Amino acid sequence: MTSPEPPTPFPGRDAGPKIDQQLHALADPTRRAVYDIVRTGPSSVSAVAARLPVSQPAVSQHLRVLSDARLVTATPRGARRIYRADPAGLADLRRWIDQLWDDVLDAYVQAATGAEPEEER
Repeated sequence: MTSPEPPTPFPGRDAGPKIDQQLHALADPTRRAVYDIVRTGPSSVSAVAARLPVSQPAVSQHLRVLSDARLVTATPRGARRIYRADPAGLADLRRWIDQLWDDVLDAYVQAATGAEPEEER
């Protein structure tokens, strides 16, 4: 007999494994710095490492995590790989954050107008 699934901490707001992976990838400050560099334009590992106090192997590991989370893409160019931010990679994460923001705005309207909260959507 298997144990029941634990309840979702926020019913209706389960982020899902892809968003969890993206949030985890962006939770690390160094990884966010790597992402910000790649977000501003295509970059190699050595170009990113030159802008940060981090070794090339560490930058490679951070880019691997970002790539696994589908936040960056890599294009082989000779012996190097050129990394770019993947705008489509943030689409689900942005949609989830927008839902949270919609909830905040709904709560604000309810508080300001004294309206009763809507039933669960």
